[in-house]
Amino acid sequence: MSKQLEQVDLAISGMTCSSCVATVERALNRVPGAQAAVNLATETAHILVPEGTKPAALIEAVSKAGYSARLRSDESESFSYSSDLGLRTLIAALFTIPIVVISMWHSVHHRLDDLLLTQLDKWGAPLPLYSAADWLLIALSAPVVLVIAWPIHRAAIRNLAHPTMDNLISLGSLTAFIWSIYANSTGAGAVYTEVAASVITLIIFGRYLESRAKHRAGSALAELLSLAPKQVVVLREGKELTIPIHEVVINDLCVVKAGDRIPTDGKVMEGVSSVDNSLLTGESLPIEITIGSEVIAGAINQSGRIIIRATRIGSDTELARITKMVLAAQTEKAPIQRLADRISSIFVPVILLIAAITAGSWLALGYSLSEAVRAAVAVLVIACPCALGLATPVALLVATGRGASSGIVLRRAAALEAANQIDVVIFDKTGTLTKGAMEVRSIVMPNLDELKIGVSAGEVLAAIHTLERESNHPIAHAITRELSRQGVGTLPASEFSEVSGQGIAARLQFTAGQHPVLIGAPDSIRRATVSLHSELQAAISRTKENGSSVALVAIDGIACALIEVGDSLRQDSRDVVSKLQQQKISTWMVTGDNENSAHAIAAEVGIAYENVIAHATPESKIAKVKELRSAGKKVLMVGDGVNDAAALAEADLSVAMGTGTDTAIATADVTLMRPELHSLLDALSLSKRTLRTIRGNLIWAFAYNVVLIPVAALGLLNPMYAGAAMAASSLFVVGNSLRLRR
Repeated sequence: MSKQLEQVDLAISGMTCSSCVATVERALNRVPGAQAAVNLATETAHILVPEGTKPAALIEAVSKAGYSARLRSDESESFSYSSDLGLRTLIAALFTIPIVVISMWHSVHHRLDDLLLTQLDKWGAPLPLYSAADWLLIALSAPVVLVIAWPIHRAAIRNLAHPTMDNLISLGSLTAFIWSIYANSTGAGAVYTEVAASVITLIIFGRYLESRAKHRAGSALAELLSLAPKQVVVLREGKELTIPIHEVVINDLCVVKAGDRIPTDGKVMEGVSSVDNSLLTGESLPIEITIGSEVIAGAINQSGRIIIRATRIGSDTELARITKMVLAAQTEKAPIQRLADRISSIFVPVILLIAAITAGSWLALGYSLSEAVRAAVAVLVIACPCALGLATPVALLVATGRGASSGIVLRRAAALEAANQIDVVIFDKTGTLTKGAMEVRSIVMPNLDELKIGVSAGEVLAAIHTLERESNHPIAHAITRELSRQGVGTLPASEFSEVSGQGIAARLQFTAGQHPVLIGAPDSIRRATVSLHSELQAAISRTKENGSSVALVAIDGIACALIEVGDSLRQDSRDVVSKLQQQKISTWMVTGDNENSAHAIAAEVGIAYENVIAHATPESKIAKVKELRSAGKKVLMVGDGVNDAAALAEADLSVAMGTGTDTAIATADVTLMRPELHSLLDALSLSKRTLRTIRGNLIWAFAYNVVLIPVAALGLLNPMYAGAAMAASSLFVVGNSLRLRR
């Protein structure tokens, strides 16, 4: 029997390009049973290993590959940036700026040379063979090339078997530095101290800016990760105690004051307030809560002190679940990245070969060793594949963070590509196109004077409220909520009785005296009444067509009111269906509800009659998805229930409503946390924008190298400018990805 897999997350230090990612992945995958995915943007590794595998074995594998690793204890650490890079950049710049100024302005160089030679002559020191100014420049560049760049050289030495971007930078800068010493000692040609120092400075500065940009890219998710409070006030034995959040247990009573964040998922036991869920769901309007309301960790309690009973804690909370799904999506590799990975695996060795051929060609054509070295160094520096490695993961990082802040949770990176190919959307009905909760749709009351029952319309409503609040039936709850909202009162009552499937009855005290009242299904009421008013008969026929539930009210055996209760349509369902159809996307509804209800809702939202399947079982939902896919269609399934889970898994792309079941959410590629279907359009739009951005990044990364490597090989590119161009290329990719935040 195979061992069960468990997940290990590592923070990786020292990666600089896609070649580094490939090296770390190879090292981790050599650990028996390990399946690793490494992300350059977040500098993390997500590894599935057989249960019982020690993390130390994974960390050792990374270390042997030339990088550092540690267990990631806090997800938010993925979004920090290194202040060490900033300090190294500053020190490098203090040495490099004078080198560049002296080297590039010949008049400054000659004056300094004359000054140094004069001073050396006064001291009686032996005169240098060649330029004294160049010896000063070599001395100034030494701390940059040998000390500031030591982490780069160290990584290059460790990665000799599998060369990376660090090998190119290390070889280029050391070649320029060593050549400068040789040239100034022998007069063999020009020195390239400004190249050696400026390349290192620009690379480190680029990495610093890149680190800050990646921090910005992850800021939306980092903000989400910081929502859960670290301390919580609980009631134990009647006393308020402040404890760390990890000590909270199920059924603890947590005290949440106005302005504080709700510490864990729970149910309100005391108090009335409103909560702001905007950072979790993207919903801008506060939600009113009272006793019995469900609340989620991370929401802000806005107005009043409440006490909640913890129902889900720690990693089981909604906030933790969202975080896990988003981080999993960021770690996963999108299919479009596979091409970049394949190219990166052979890129650096090919560049080393091109640099060698370049130097050899220049020498063979009769050029000096100095000119050959200059061209080869330019090739080494310009070709660093960091832009290629960042093209996909940074865009995914920004997109997943942007989605999370808008209530769109991506669970799989592959969903981004699938979203761009969708041509059929299948909707479940209940909880998807509709709200999934019973609501009063209409109350029909004929002219009571014609019925001659001696009660007013207000008293009829009060009678309904009095009886329904005593019932636990879902329809009764819906009626009670609506009448309470309208401010309808109640009447004195006695002799309550309720018969399952028939209704509820009681004797109520009206202004004109006591009367028996019965509320129930139309069939049971008809058996207890002599006749039914034509207006009520018409209403019953209409509600059957709508698929609604009906409660008839009889006083003294005379039917006097009808209450229509049903699952109401989401306000934006019609608009969403219409916009999908405008994009040439076919829409279907597959539901387990009856035909009347299914076709009524379909007609309201604009789904064609022939595209509706009622009485659908989980098996028939899967069958429909398979049928459409076998016809060459790319199918998106939208659902919220356990009975939708199998169809969600079968579809090319699946979307679950955040109000749905855990099973549906765990199966779906995308979860919509906002209580609106419009989030579906936002998710599709975000996916399309992200894929366009990734494609643009990859095109730029490829084109940059295809164009500039030949330019460098032909000697038309100063190595110092090559370093600036390489750093700018990476920043372009990161900056282009950051546009997704808008």
